[in-house]
Amino acid sequence: MSAIVSRAPVPAVPTASPSAQRLWPWATLPVLFIVLAASVPLLSDYGLEIAFRLLLLITLAEAWNLLAGYGGLVSLGTASFFGLGAYTLTKLLSDPSDSIILAMLAGGVVAALMALLVSRAVFRLRGLYFTVGTLALAEALRLFMVNYRGLGGASGLFLAVDPPAQREMVWLALGLLAFATLVVTLATATRFSILLRAVRDDEDAANQIGIRPFRIKLIAFLLASTLTGMAGALQALKVGTVEPYGTFGIQWTVAVLSVVIIGGQGLRLGPAVGAVFLVALSELLAEYPALQLALTGAILIGVIRLAPLGLVGLVQRLLARKKGGTR
Repeated sequence: MSAIVSRAPVPAVPTASPSAQRLWPWATLPVLFIVLAASVPLLSDYGLEIAFRLLLLITLAEAWNLLAGYGGLVSLGTASFFGLGAYTLTKLLSDPSDSIILAMLAGGVVAALMALLVSRAVFRLRGLYFTVGTLALAEALRLFMVNYRGLGGASGLFLAVDPPAQREMVWLALGLLAFATLVVTLATATRFSILLRAVRDDEDAANQIGIRPFRIKLIAFLLASTLTGMAGALQALKVGTVEPYGTFGIQWTVAVLSVVIIGGQGLRLGPAVGAVFLVALSELLAEYPALQLALTGAILIGVIRLAPLGLVGLVQRLLARKKGGTR
């Protein structure tokens, strides 16, 4: 699993000045979100369903990419924080007057508290051992929820209020993605990104030059867990019910991992490109689920072997070769 985060060097290409590279997200992202917001009223019911899935998946992938792509912390514990956020919102929303936004934030806070609680234990592990440790955390939480009657046990819980209309759910998903994009952009466009990459590349060397690896990894872990918990809360709001087997299921972890690997880990456009690709593939092969799984697996193997930086990295490499050939 540690091979997943190995990054092949991208050929050097003429780039904009560092100041321009720092400014482009702040110039383009607001325009992009304005365009997305303007398109929501035009979507059909089917379009709204696809839009919600896509926005939720990108949000989850943004969080995982910050942790694994930029920090080298390949976590298989996405389902644990996703499930905690889902259960938190379901438990808190007991009256139509309750604030959905506050319940979603509470889901993120509970997920972050769990991350803080287990951080000292899991950060003692590195590489594959960290990956296995986070997977064990997710499975332990799932088994706990199955057997704990205070939260419904294996039957789970039902939302006490009616879920919002589908269009409102898309607005909430778009708002959550905007928040996640802001958080990840701030994290990757500041000095924190340099520190995080230094810890990823050589934790011992980073420690020798005065960087505190535990603190840097903890910040990334808390940010990613908070965003994942809020996404889980939003999913629970949409379906109106939570239960351990689905909410804490490994499928959430696999889906997010697949999106980032196919799109491009450690690259800002990777989560969006990977999510669009996988959602489009799932819709095209909706009547052939077995073929969809087989094809997704084959694509993952091909990307890991032939394009370690995903589709975005592959395009960057091809453009670099083209520019190099025309000079």
